[in-house]
Amino acid sequence: MKSIRIHQFGGPEVLKLEELPLPKPAPGEMLVRLKAVGINPVDTYIRAGLYGPRTFPFTPGLDAAGIVELAGSDVRKFKAGERVYLSGSVSGAYAEYALCREDQVHALPDSLSFTQGAALGVPYVTAYFGLVKRAQALPGEILLIHGASGGVGVAAVQTARLLKLKIYGTSGTDKGRGLIREQGALHVLDHRAPGYLDEFMKLTEGKGADIVLEMLANENLGKDLKILAAHGRVIVIGSRGTVSIDPRDTMTRHADIRGMSIVTASAADLAEVHEAIGQGLASGALRPVIGAELSLSQAASAHEQVMKAGAYGKIVLIP
Repeated sequence: MKSIRIHQFGGPEVLKLEELPLPKPAPGEMLVRLKAVGINPVDTYIRAGLYGPRTFPFTPGLDAAGIVELAGSDVRKFKAGERVYLSGSVSGAYAEYALCREDQVHALPDSLSFTQGAALGVPYVTAYFGLVKRAQALPGEILLIHGASGGVGVAAVQTARLLKLKIYGTSGTDKGRGLIREQGALHVLDHRAPGYLDEFMKLTEGKGADIVLEMLANENLGKDLKILAAHGRVIVIGSRGTVSIDPRDTMTRHADIRGMSIVTASAADLAEVHEAIGQGLASGALRPVIGAELSLSQAASAHEQVMKAGAYGKIVLIP
């Protein structure tokens, strides 16, 4: 089978397309023939070595969708021929096949394409975990999503609709802002425009945000704290460096900065999240948006694109 392999940490150029033998599932594992593979910013951090040491070589990737090829002994939930999406794997997702534990595999409704299935794992788990488990969002609260046109952002808008939040989203492009409107945001702002947070405060009649989902905390956290409502919460989903803040901005508001990482979430929490995602998929309320499709051999280009400004939907690879 064809697979992307990493032999050393580095830039996108370390992603190498290689031929590997077909893996065999151990008890409790499944072999899934992949039809689409999701690209996430976290994949680039792992590739660069920012998530700690790895045994080389390894195949990167967390999200994918495909068809169960072979189920090992002790697998009870799935059988060969079923459509599934992956949220993690044993062998890595940038490949034509992946080995997975049963708890890493979830049913993919017929109403979704494989490319949409590959966009579910990290984005939709992150959105639900951030809004429900970390922010403890309540109906009617004001939500500001920075970078709402990307994979996680779109998932957050759709999830927030289900939670009956008042959704404000930002994007740096006309196309991205159009997408956020289509997904149901109440107001959409250009985060490249001077004074866009002043505009946000006017739109909320001076109240500010009960919840901010922050994708780039190293750029925005200090500013986020100044536009929070009383008892507001900033949920730090992503950051690419350090940041200086004024802690006094949290004091009079009784505000919180809450970090999160689905990598360290408990198995029980993840099971709850995937159950909720399954319900949202069944109702049609959750529906990923695909921004670009590339071949598996274009993994390096995909890593470059996913880190650029102006995100629009999810980038996927086709094995």
